[in-house]
Amino acid sequence: MAPRKIIIDTDPGQDDAVAILLALASPEEVEVLGITAVAGNVPLALTEKNARIVCELAGRPETRVFAGCDKPLTRTLVTAEHVHGKTGLDGPQMADPTMPLQDQHGVDFIIETLRAEPAGTVTLCPLGPLTNIALAFQRAPELVEKVQEIVLMGGAYFEVGNITPAAEFNIYVDPEAAKIVFDAGVPIVVMPLDVTHKALTTRPRVDAFRAMGTKVGEMVAAWTDFFERFDKEKYGSEGAPLHDPCVIAYLIRPELFSGRHVNVEIETSSELTLGMTVADWWRVTNRPANALFMGDMDAEGFFALLAERLARL
Repeated sequence: MAPRKIIIDTDPGQDDAVAILLALASPEEVEVLGITAVAGNVPLALTEKNARIVCELAGRPETRVFAGCDKPLTRTLVTAEHVHGKTGLDGPQMADPTMPLQDQHGVDFIIETLRAEPAGTVTLCPLGPLTNIALAFQRAPELVEKVQEIVLMGGAYFEVGNITPAAEFNIYVDPEAAKIVFDAGVPIVVMPLDVTHKALTTRPRVDAFRAMGTKVGEMVAAWTDFFERFDKEKYGSEGAPLHDPCVIAYLIRPELFSGRHVNVEIETSSELTLGMTVADWWRVTNRPANALFMGDMDAEGFFALLAERLARL
């Protein structure tokens, strides 16, 4: 079977970086048409730079990286340096990338790609705020029906929020964009905190990356050593959640995840619950289902896949 064509929309972030590495290490299952950067974990100038750093680390400097939106649709940008460090990839010292940033705007690349590819053959993989995807849908609404699927990391329900008591960071940064995407009618798969908080970087799992004896293994181990300090202190867990690679792992091995097809609405006005993903998990409303909202994962299988694929790089 031909690999699935994907566009990765991202705001790297150490866990975004691991997701990009997993995708680039899995050409049998996914073909990365391009990577679009968005402001989120850190500002756009850093996220586009970080995406190029990761491509070079993977030995894939031919991968096209585009800069997208530098702020949410209507709000002031909120960032997460308190988790990822001032560069977004704090931890090991990283050299500046030498591969070029593409001249085209990331939103224009998304639109152009969806126009050029056959309908139902491109999957969008947002790992950060949904600004680029929403703006593409606003500018070219006729292309919405051409998207094969959106598989995204964002939201939470039973795990509640990680940036506010009610909201997960990616959705909170640009809730208006998230609402546009969830209301668009595209098939959506959601990797919320309910799942990603089960993908913990325990010491044996991090040691397995380091034991690869490769630059990629060393970098991934060092990144997780850095960002897990925040989550371990916050949650009292034995490791930190490796959120974004869940998106790519689902494309490679969907059987690692389980969830329910339910209605998900985005709160855009409440002061208390702004950015909340209100998932009708128990189907207590008559609102039509619009997303496959994941609830569980095989964490051992997930980390085995990561170790196997990252060892290729």
